[in-house]
Amino acid sequence: MKQIILTFLSFLCITVTNTYAQSIGFNEDSVEAVNVFSSIENILGKKAIKVIKNSAIKKYDEPTFVKVNDVDFQDGTIQVKVLSRLTDDAPDFARGFIGIAFRINQDNSEFESIYLRPTNARSDDQLRRNHSIQYFSYPDYKFDRLRDEDPGKYESYADMELNKWIQMKVVVKGEKAELYLNDKDQPSLVVDDLKHGNNASGAIGLWVDVGTEGYFTDLEVKSN
Repeated sequence: MKQIILTFLSFLCITVTNTYAQSIGFNEDSVEAVNVFSSIENILGKKAIKVIKNSAIKKYDEPTFVKVNDVDFQDGTIQVKVLSRLTDDAPDFARGFIGIAFRINQDNSEFESIYLRPTNARSDDQLRRNHSIQYFSYPDYKFDRLRDEDPGKYESYADMELNKWIQMKVVVKGEKAELYLNDKDQPSLVVDDLKHGNNASGAIGLWVDVGTEGYFTDLEVKSN
């Protein structure tokens, strides 16, 4: 199911920097909702895109995002502020899943993603705390396969909370991606072997999973 986001030029623009800067307004041609429902909302003093996964999608780590089609991203930097809440009907395993998908191909059948699990960061269980950040690569390398084959390699801890704005910055170069949170100088997660390799490129996605009411604002993309 796809739902088109209506044009709203002032609340959230993309700045694409290469040899020049370009602002892209959101309209029915440049942005689409893929397996999610979306709307424009005011939250904690900001206007943002609200994104909720379509409950008909039962699997996890799927293409469930608002897709920004006017960006062809391969290498560079993606920054966005995210905030997640649990929905009223969230299952007990919901963690406030929210993040960024990138290098999304045209039919959404391949992409990379880094996302957060804010509830884990304040858990009393250290093992859950270690699962606060997750990388996955769709379709073949979802969280469960990566966790089984390389425990701890594609996950990490960082402090964060539900219902608080979190600044995400993903820096991508070739097969490497680094995630920086809240303007920290050091990355919270380093992925050295993006599964789709050096040459993949494509759109950016604002990603959520089950039980999450996700909000995104201040998106900026800089392409190398």
